[in-house]
Amino acid sequence: MTTYSIVIADDHTLLRDALAELIRGVGGFDVAAAVGDAPGAVAMAAEHRPDVLLMDIEMPGNEDPGRTVRAVQAASPDTKIMVLTMHDDPRLLQSLLPLGIRGYLHKTATHHSLVAALRDACSQDGLTVSLPPRPKAEVPPEPEPARHTLSPREVEVVTLVAAGLSNRGAATQLGLTEGTIKRHLRNIFAKLGAVSRVDAVNKAVVAGLIAPPSAAPRRLRPPLG
Repeated sequence: MTTYSIVIADDHTLLRDALAELIRGVGGFDVAAAVGDAPGAVAMAAEHRPDVLLMDIEMPGNEDPGRTVRAVQAASPDTKIMVLTMHDDPRLLQSLLPLGIRGYLHKTATHHSLVAALRDACSQDGLTVSLPPRPKAEVPPEPEPARHTLSPREVEVVTLVAAGLSNRGAATQLGLTEGTIKRHLRNIFAKLGAVSRVDAVNKAVVAGLIAPPSAAPRRLRPPLG
């Protein structure tokens, strides 16, 4: 059985140790290192080249999370980055999605959700997002629309892609041919400047073109077909 290596970066010692114990207790994972600051996360990523870096946002040296993400990607390009945080501001999520993170989980997520997200990040090019519900009064203003707005049909297509449907599944759902779905996807990629299905979903979320993440984890994956 394949064993995936994990590096944990969180400045709370008790939580860091608990996460390490949890992950080590699950078959198929090994914790290569556990550190308490952003420079340590970058250094351990460079040294161990882990499959996943599980990273807190609010820790020493991480004043600019985007810079840390880019530094890890430069040090270990194949490492998938998952954010585990108490921050529930969708704007922070929207700033990190375009950088290619593979997970954004609130610390209220269950152990099962965390393990499932780790498995998805290790085994396929997917994205798992989990945020707690926000009171209506705290919902930030709607993002500005994308420069090139998607048509209603294109929004339907990218929404189905976000739900994990293949081209064939989306075609069946909408009563279209696979060729038509592929044409819509080409148009979506061009309008959003996307290079993949996951990138298109990320950019559609950031632009406010499809529904923002809900409290339940959503796994976005590029299916076969």
